[in-house]
This record gives sequence, structure tokens and C-alpha cells, in this order.
Amino acid sequence: MSFTVTILGSGAAIPTGDRNPTAQVVKVRNRTLLLDCGEGTQVQLRKAGLRIQKINYIFISHLHGDHYFGLIGLINTMHILGRKDALHIFAIEPLKRLIDLQLELSNTTLVYPLVFHPIDPEINRTIYEDEQISVSTIPMNHRVPTCGFLIQEKSGLRRIRKDFARSVKVPVEYYERIRRGEDFTDENGKHYPNHTITDESTAPRSYAYCTDTAYHEPVIPIIRDCDLLYHEATFMEDKSADAKAKFHTTAREAATIALKSNAKKLVIGHFSARYKDSDGLLREAQEVFPETMIAEEGKTFQV
Repeated sequence: MSFTVTILGSGAAIPTGDRNPTAQVVKVRNRTLLLDCGEGTQVQLRKAGLRIQKINYIFISHLHGDHYFGLIGLINTMHILGRKDALHIFAIEPLKRLIDLQLELSNTTLVYPLVFHPIDPEINRTIYEDEQISVSTIPMNHRVPTCGFLIQEKSGLRRIRKDFARSVKVPVEYYERIRRGEDFTDENGKHYPNHTITDESTAPRSYAYCTDTAYHEPVIPIIRDCDLLYHEATFMEDKSADAKAKFHTTAREAATIALKSNAKKLVIGHFSARYKDSDGLLREAQEVFPETMIAEEGKTFQV
């Protein structure tokens, strides 16, 4: 089953002709999650061919405008289009006050339930969980309370071996039990240990979204061994003083986090508008972590 990340915005602070503020869509186990919602996110969703009403969960990392200024517009569009399903928003509590005020001043009563889940960005904990995935916070080191998000699949049910299914008559009601790890005894009393008739499911995958932050090694144990890491890389190393002063990360530092956390692949983004292209940022990161890729608007990565 696919697990993908689509980049809607790769720029920092302000939109440019080529880059939009931060937003990403994660599709995992038939769920569609939106990570941050910078200005222009609706337009980028349409350009990418992603259906707005499929989004049921929105996670906002912090209250700098380039990460949430597109949210009220998206909420309103869902309303105009007659949405019925609940929309769940995970963010720090002040964002709810902002949303409520905007809806009040525009005299808007939403036609769908808007469920707000306040989070504490300073602690690592699970904030969403169902039978197939979990989402937890990753505390960042930024100028305002900020967290990233770790999205993890849960281990799936075991797979029944085809040779067993072809050779042994198994009542339909037993399939689920076998996939959950039970042994099976046929009508003649023959016993089949579960490990001989099933295989392990595909190993669960994980995506770590590390948004605005200074170089911050406490994230390493949280994201260790992730399949795909997104890490902000606002500046190149020659602007390391600017990065430190503004609580951002250089491309080399982002790659160092990927290396130390044993990530399989790295995507860097949140580029300063001073960079007209990302070639230098990519080269700098690949010197430390060769499996580095560039976040580009509309590009989809497999986890």
C-alpha cells in the first residue's frame, strides 16, 4: 500500500515566483493528511490534482504565517463546497482562537464539524492514533513554540501463504484469526503452527517532518531509522550565522541530522528566497548524506 509525500510548498517566509510557503500532503493507508498550510495551499492542491475534501487531518507545526496563513481559506472552501465529514486540526491552542475569530467576523457557521485538538509542541507524544497509523510530535528549537510530526505505520496483519491457502480448506471466518497470529487445525485434526502458514507483513514505514528549527540533536532518538526524513534547510553553510540567529538550519546541518539518525532518505526544503535555485543546497547536503533530494512544488516522494 502506498505511502507518499507530495510537496506543495518548499519556500521560507515569503512566496516567490517558483516557491510557495510550506505545505505537504501525506497519503498513508487510505488517509490524507495535510502538514502545514501556508498561503496558496489551495491552489497548489488543485495543481497537484489532490482532492481538497479528502483531507480529514491537518497538522500545523507553529504560528509563523508561512505555515498557516492558508488555513482559513481552505476551511472556508470546504464549507462552500458543502463538506459533510469532520475536519480535525492539530495545533497549539491559540490557533483555535484565530480560527474562531475569523469565522465570527465573517458571520460563517460551518456546515461540517471542525474538531480542534490542542497540542503541546514542547513534548514528544502521540497526538493521533488509529488501528493503522500514529502521529506524534517532534519538539523543534525555533523562535516560537514549534514541533515537527512523525507519521508511522503500524505493523500489519500477517500474510497467509498461497501454497497453504491452495492446499488446505480454511473456513472464511478463520482467515482473520490466522492473519492475527492464531494457529489452525483442520477438520481432520491436523495442526498448523501459525509461523508455518503465514509470512510477516511488510515492515511498517515512517516519515519524519522536521520543520523550522535550529540544528537540534534531541530530535535524533525520536526519528531514528525513519524511512524518509524531511528537514528544513533554509540556508547554505556560508550563511550559518544567519541560520543560527534566525533559529534555522543549513543544508549541511540537515544532512548531519539525517546521518546521525540513520534515516534512509532525506528531503530538504524551506529554502530562503535569496536562493534562485537549489543546486548549491543539494550539493552541500549530499557531501554529508548522499541520499538527499530536493523538495520541489508538485513533486511526490515514496516513503
